[in-house]
Amino acid sequence: MDIEKGDYRKLERIVKGFANHWRIRIMDLLKQKPELSVAEISEILKGDFKNISQHISKISIAGLVMKRYEGNLVRHKLSKTGEEVLKFVKLLK
Repeated sequence: MDIEKGDYRKLERIVKGFANHWRIRIMDLLKQKPELSVAEISEILKGDFKNISQHISKISIAGLVMKRYEGNLVRHKLSKTGEEVLKFVKLLK
């Protein structure tokens, strides 16, 4: 498979999006329980709210998570790319 020159940056952004154990845990959780808020994710994973929020931001920039706004609340779920990346990561263990 040939990769276009501009696609390398896109691939880099995706890899950086999941290159952290917290981000992989968040993605795995969202696969099991979509539509969670940052507060809910923080509570379930027993992580610091601010830290989890920053990780979700990076996952989102990579296009691995989609956001849905519900008033003041933001719900998160894996994108199709996020689901494929999670499958790939699980193959590596």
